[in-house]
Amino acid sequence: MSRALPKYNKRRVAIVGGAAAVALSGAVIAGSALAGETSQSNSAKPLAATGTITCPDVKSQLPAVPASAQAEVARNLDLLNTQIAEADKRLADTVGQGGPNFVQNAILGPLKDKRTSTIDRIVIAIGRKGTKPQGLDSLAACTLGNGGVANNGATAAAGAGASQQASGNASQPAGGNDAAGNAAGGGAGTITCPDVKSQLPAVPASAQAEVARNLDLLNTQIAEADKRLADTVGQGGPNFVQNAILGPLKDKRIATVNRIATAIGRTAAKPQGLDSLAACTLTK
Repeated sequence: MSRALPKYNKRRVAIVGGAAAVALSGAVIAGSALAGETSQSNSAKPLAATGTITCPDVKSQLPAVPASAQAEVARNLDLLNTQIAEADKRLADTVGQGGPNFVQNAILGPLKDKRTSTIDRIVIAIGRKGTKPQGLDSLAACTLGNGGVANNGATAAAGAGASQQASGNASQPAGGNDAAGNAAGGGAGTITCPDVKSQLPAVPASAQAEVARNLDLLNTQIAEADKRLADTVGQGGPNFVQNAILGPLKDKRIATVNRIATAIGRTAAKPQGLDSLAACTLTK
């Protein structure tokens, strides 16, 4: 009796140990399968590649640059490169944000506006002592290359909508939390800008036509920004209005105000400090 018990105990230990090994093997297999499924799910996300910003080369399209303009032109050419680098970084930092037009409205559009202003400064600098180059504005627009998708974030918006429907909130529109992106909640508001005309000195007769044309352009820019504000209510993230509307508007106004100052300065004292009038605000 005393000898039988150890045999029984040994057999029970062997059985229990074998069962534990089988269970452990099953857990390992299940864990491996689960890990494989998770990896596959993550690799299926369409937001892995953001692409890069591709812009036309401006330097190669310039005529001979007068010696007096070379420093200013070089500084603005460097600025064009900086603007592309900043846009590339923003593209990478905002993967999955915004609606179907986020990249165009919040990255490529503002980049084009910045490049237009910078190119205008290059043209003005060259034109002071040389032949003013024409058509360089056509080099301002950039594209999304290397497999990037311009509707960056559309998949994320669709996923958000599916999640809301699954939780019984299908009546709430996808991306509803982004309505604050227009800084107006339910309404678009209007753009308010400082008045430039009232801050000008006496305009020489030779500059009056050019100054009047650029003052009209300032009004057109505000009207276009107001329309864009109304057309994009609810799009983008919390900084959408600043990045996609007010920021580009400021860049356009700086270029226009600089043309006004340059036109006056050809035959009279060049007005100073007009750049401070470029920034606009959003009001209800």
